[in-house]
Amino acid sequence: QVQLTESGGGLVQAGGSLRLSCAASGEIVSPDLMGWFRQAPGKEREFVATIRLSGGNTYYGSSVKGRFTISRGSAKNTVDLQMNSLKPEDTAVYYCAFRAGNRIIVSAVYSKNSYTYWGQGTQVTVSS
Repeated sequence: QVQLTESGGGLVQAGGSLRLSCAASGEIVSPDLMGWFRQAPGKEREFVATIRLSGGNTYYGSSVKGRFTISRGSAKNTVDLQMNSLKPEDTAVYYCAFRAGNRIIVSAVYSKNSYTYWGQGTQVTVSS
């Protein structure tokens, strides 16, 4: 079993920045991807960004590309999400996601169904 611990989030004005962090612990076997999804009230869970834990390739959702940056943290199996130029439409609960298993094809990294474990979620609120 893998546990995901999220930190960061909070309230920020439009145009500001926030940083989210996530650490995976427990019995980690064949780690593949670690990233973030978000869900606003009444909406589907949306892909934000993810990173290959081996190799470091990154992938971004179209709505955040150029504003958000995902990176591997200094500790093993940790990731950071730097969010800049935040907009009110970025307001959502952000969930850390982790995939353990075989390396999946690129087209599949954007799907929530590809991820095995999920964090509890952290609220990000951007005021206008």
